[in-house]
Amino acid sequence: MRKIEAQMNQAILNRNNWSSSNTSVVISDSELTALVYLHGNLIAKVDQNNDLTLFDGGWQSVTTKSRLNALCSQFANVGTRVYQKNWTWFVSLFNGQSIPFYSGIALGY
Repeated sequence: MRKIEAQMNQAILNRNNWSSSNTSVVISDSELTALVYLHGNLIAKVDQNNDLTLFDGGWQSVTTKSRLNALCSQFANVGTRVYQKNWTWFVSLFNGQSIPFYSGIALGY
C-alpha cells in the first residue's frame, strides 16, 4: 500500500478531513460518513459503521483501482479486492467468488 493510501485510510478511521496530492477525504457532518475523492471524483463512501461503497468516479484507472484496493484492505472482508481482466473490472470477494464491478457496489464486514 502506498503512503498516501495509508494516510487516506487513517483519516477515514479518525474521521478527519484530509487531502494530499490528488486524493481527499471529506467527512460529512450529519452522518460521520467519509467521502473519498480522486481528482475531485467520488470513488468511495465509508459510513459510520465502516461499511464501504465503491465508485469508479468515471475513470477505471490504475490509480483508482489502487485507492479502492487500499480501502478494501481496511474496510472490507479479508481477500476482497478490485481487479481487471480483459479491460473489465471485477470484485473478488472474500469467499473467492468474483462479480462484475459496478459504480455504487456496497461492501462491508
